Amino acid sequence: MKTSLSVLLAALYAVLSACSEGNGADQPVQPSVPVRTTGGAAALPDFAALVDQYGKAVVNVEVVQQARPARGSGEGPTSDDPLLDFFRRFGLPAPGRGPEDNMPARGAGSGFIVSDDGYILTNAHVVAEADEVTVRLTDRREFAAKVIGFDPRSDVAVIKIDAKDLPTVRIGDPRQLRPGEWVLAIGSPFGLDNSATAGIVSATSRAVGGEDNYVPFIQTDVAVNPGNSGGPLFNLRGEVIGMNSMIFSRTGGYMGLSFAIPIDVANDVREQLIKTGHVVRGRIGVAVQDVNAQLAQSFGLDRPRGALVSAVESDSPAAKAGVKPGDVILAVNGHDIDRVGDLRAQVSQTKPGSTGDLRLWRDGKQTTVKVKVDELEEQGPVRTAARQSGGDEAARLGIAVRPLTSEEKKQVETEGSLVVEEVTGPAAVAGVQPGDIILGVNGKPVTSVQQLRGAMKGQQNTVALLVERGNAQIFIPIRVG
Repeated sequence: MKTSLSVLLAALYAVLSACSEGNGADQPVQPSVPVRTTGGAAALPDFAALVDQYGKAVVNVEVVQQARPARGSGEGPTSDDPLLDFFRRFGLPAPGRGPEDNMPARGAGSGFIVSDDGYILTNAHVVAEADEVTVRLTDRREFAAKVIGFDPRSDVAVIKIDAKDLPTVRIGDPRQLRPGEWVLAIGSPFGLDNSATAGIVSATSRAVGGEDNYVPFIQTDVAVNPGNSGGPLFNLRGEVIGMNSMIFSRTGGYMGLSFAIPIDVANDVREQLIKTGHVVRGRIGVAVQDVNAQLAQSFGLDRPRGALVSAVESDSPAAKAGVKPGDVILAVNGHDIDRVGDLRAQVSQTKPGSTGDLRLWRDGKQTTVKVKVDELEEQGPVRTAARQSGGDEAARLGIAVRPLTSEEKKQVETEGSLVVEEVTGPAAVAGVQPGDIILGVNGKPVTSVQQLRGAMKGQQNTVALLVERGNAQIFIPIRVG
């Protein structure tokens, strides 16, 4: 009896020791340590080390949009009326307008530093309409930021501050994420800087937002609220695997459903915006829908999977490849397609002009066709680096520009790549007009926003802007000094 009792006490002591070791406050769990289990119960992760190490790379993004009165509203002076400038200068409401109509709109979001020389990722909807962007670091330093570019389709924006040796995040691989995995968000909900909230991955590759969405969202139950937009989503290894973008809510607050952009998608957009000022996506010209259980049975599939083609655009890449309504796309270039969102993501990330393989389910068997991917044309203007908060070299010209789509270039038969959208200041005085196509600066060809900024850098007096207008090419001297 004594022997049995001693054995039992020894076993009990071992169990208690193990529990103490697994949960002791003097042994914090590092971000790279997976969740441990002891005694059949799951130990909760400790995010303190992660927040301490990488929270410094998370920033608060504050934006200001100046009041823009409607033109010709009949409720006082229009925005081009000099009388309105008089009232603005003295901080008074214009006749027929309330004080609130003359106040700038303010907003806030989050972001994270991806390079030590000041490049920051945030959401497009945070900065898209901003006239001023201010970035505040955790050490309370503030910087005026330049909007390098933004992409509404992915809701990704790149901004930059003039600073060096900044703390940065580590980038992870969102393809390794699994539902049920712990994740952590850091951001500025309701302006509360560097707030950390944790939860789990609810699902991956979520198609949210209709046919214009090309992002396979990461769904989580991490508490995300207004102001978290653009902040990072970390895994337990301290790697950023997503950027918080939106929530589903009936109240405007968190209701348990939050969605993050996979970081590989955001990084691809970032690289393109920095390099060319716009994002290029592929298209094949099909309308598709998810395959449910009934459709899978009717088409003879083993289970619901793939993207069912409901329509094919005439003269599209898919039509030329022989894709037909009723085909089920099972894979693109070897990547399995489980849902419609997977297809959109794979096709949009394929370089236009390249040839891809589509594995189809047709007439009860698999077949493969080759399709030459075309470029997805943007429906509206996408503002890039020419729309900056003060100090940007290109903005000194007084123009807002956007890249021409390939279809637009064909229509106007131009070799130019940038079209003027808005004209103010020096460019307006010089006679630059909306619709002018920019060909060069001071004799140097310009084909991207980045080249336009580079050509303007250091210019202090007059620059010669070569534009195409109608069927003519003309040089327009613009005084910038």
